[in-house]
Amino acid sequence: MNHQPRLRALEERHIALESRITEEVTRPLPDPEALSRLKRDKLRLREEIERLRQPGVAA
Repeated sequence: MNHQPRLRALEERHIALESRITEEVTRPLPDPEALSRLKRDKLRLREEIERLRQPGVAA
């Protein structure tokens, strides 16, 4: 099965989360809870991206 569209969507979300993390970190008073949630979401996306990139993985 071709996972390219799903991978592309996940990678775009991953990039968007990285931007949001950078924005939060550069605020005068970053919200630690928001940062934690964003980083956790980013990690979940990265794990799913890596899982889909493995040969023979069914979605």
